[in-house]
Amino acid sequence: MTLLNCDMGESYGIWRLGDDERIMPSIHVANVACGFHASDFVHMHRTVRLAKRHGVKVGAHPSLPDRQGFGRREMKIGREELADCLIYQIGALKGFLDAEGMVLHHLKPHGSLYGMAARDPDIAHAVADAADVYEVPLFGMIGTEHERVYTARGHSFVAEFYVDLDYADDGSLIITREHDPVAPEEAARRGVRALREGMVRSVGGRDVPVRAETICVHSDTPGAHEVARVLRDTLVAEGLIPPMAA
Repeated sequence: MTLLNCDMGESYGIWRLGDDERIMPSIHVANVACGFHASDFVHMHRTVRLAKRHGVKVGAHPSLPDRQGFGRREMKIGREELADCLIYQIGALKGFLDAEGMVLHHLKPHGSLYGMAARDPDIAHAVADAADVYEVPLFGMIGTEHERVYTARGHSFVAEFYVDLDYADDGSLIITREHDPVAPEEAARRGVRALREGMVRSVGGRDVPVRAETICVHSDTPGAHEVARVLRDTLVAEGLIPPMAA
C-alpha cells in the first residue's frame, strides 16, 4: 500500500508552524522533526502523542544542525560527524516513542540533508550508518544515491514522491527555503499520475520517471491540511489506496 506521509512537529517553543492537528487524520505516517531544524522536547512528545491518538506511525526526520535556516541550507560536514549528528537526533525521538509504547517506523532526512544525500555517496552512507543503529527503512528518491547506497547497504528503501514540490528536468527535487502554495486538486492529480503512470511533469515541461511507494505533503506548505485531505480522498476514490481508518 502506498503510504501518505507528512513532515510534522516543526514548531518550537511558543512559535507554531504547520497544522498538525488537522493534517494527522489524512496520513499514514508522520516524519517528526528531531530538534536540529525545528521542534523541541515538548513538541516532539506532543506530536508522538497526537500520532498515537490517530493510529499514525512515526518516523524520524533528522536534519543538518541549522535551526535558523530550517535545515534548508547546505553545509560541509564529514561522514562520521554527520552520522553522530543523526544518531543523536533519532535517539531523542525514539525516547519519546518508547515512552508512548510506539516503535520507530522509518528514517527520512530533512531538507538540504535529503538533497545532499541524493547526490553525494558519502552523505548517503552517513545516513545509512545511522540506519544501521536503528534498523528501520529509509525514505528516498529513485535513481539517486538514496536508492543506490541504501539498497547496497542492505536497508529497506521506500521510494518517495512529492506532490507539493517541483522537479527539475533531471528528475531531482527542487528544495526551497519556503514552500509556495499548491492547489489541492493539482497536488492530487500529480499523486494519481505518479501512481498510475510513474511520471511527473518537470519545471521545464519534461516527463520524468518517479515511483510513489510513499507520497509526501509538507506541513509548512500553505493550506497543507487541505492538500492532504484532497489527496487522501482522491486516491481513495481512484482505488489507489484503501479507505483510511475512522
